Amino acid sequence: MTLNLRQIEIFRAVMTTGSISGASQLLFVSQPAVSRLLSHTEQRVGFALFERIKGRLYATPEAKKLFHEVEAVYQAVQRVNDLAGDLSRNRSGILNIVSSPSVGQMLIPEAVALFKSRHPDVKVTFQCMAYPHLKERLLQRQADLGVIILPMEHPNLELTPLCRNRLVCILPYNHELTRRATLTLADLRPFPLVAYDRSTPFGGILERLYQEAGEPLAASIEVGSPQNACAMVQMGAGVALVDEFSVRSWAGQNSHIVVRPVANAPILQANLVHMRFEPPSQLTQAFVAQLRQLVRSQGFAPAANEPPLALAA
Repeated sequence: MTLNLRQIEIFRAVMTTGSISGASQLLFVSQPAVSRLLSHTEQRVGFALFERIKGRLYATPEAKKLFHEVEAVYQAVQRVNDLAGDLSRNRSGILNIVSSPSVGQMLIPEAVALFKSRHPDVKVTFQCMAYPHLKERLLQRQADLGVIILPMEHPNLELTPLCRNRLVCILPYNHELTRRATLTLADLRPFPLVAYDRSTPFGGILERLYQEAGEPLAASIEVGSPQNACAMVQMGAGVALVDEFSVRSWAGQNSHIVVRPVANAPILQANLVHMRFEPPSQLTQAFVAQLRQLVRSQGFAPAANEPPLALAA
């Protein structure tokens, strides 16, 4: 039993519209043609897809299960068509970028703007997303480049260092700890701490930091990201430990947050992520060069053993 794309299209149209006539209008074919193809499709699969009751079609349980997979196929075909259209309209190329939220709030948009000023004919797509979704996009080749501030492991993905930044403490502008130049975890103990679920990457970093310092990690508020933590601190809900990328992006929103270094805070390395066994395109390498220049101009420390501006092919 093998269904071709036309049969899949007919089946989806009937499922979507709920009738032969609706499918006929959707696909611009005659009703007899739809009925004939649908009947042939049922013969090919070997079971009924619809029950016909008083002139109406009702999907069988088997059809409903099949429809779920058909939708996935249809979306994949749509992506192929969309890509073909993009390639036709943007002959200079398309660059698809994904990033974690910390670098995606300000750094990547600024890098994209600079890149577009030099490559106006290139189409750029960009999305911030959580690590599992970001990894999936890269592995499915729906993104050319990822930019993250924490490690990511997969045998088919290559990490290339970008730059370094630290974990810092942020405080409400009128907090008593703002009088100190450097803070310790013990200094934070008396105050409500905005932290992260320990199963998340940032939650794991904080847990290790507190364990090594011999301090109890007692979160007053748990949030999903450093950006959420910045918002909580700005509202006066507590103090938090966040990465410098998040602080700088939040500082651009006229916030009233004060930043202080933390003794023995870990260094966080921002990384570029790309497919391990496929050389990055020239557009990807050009964007990486622009991004490296930008992080240098903003004062971020270069990564240890930093490779050349372009990714290694």
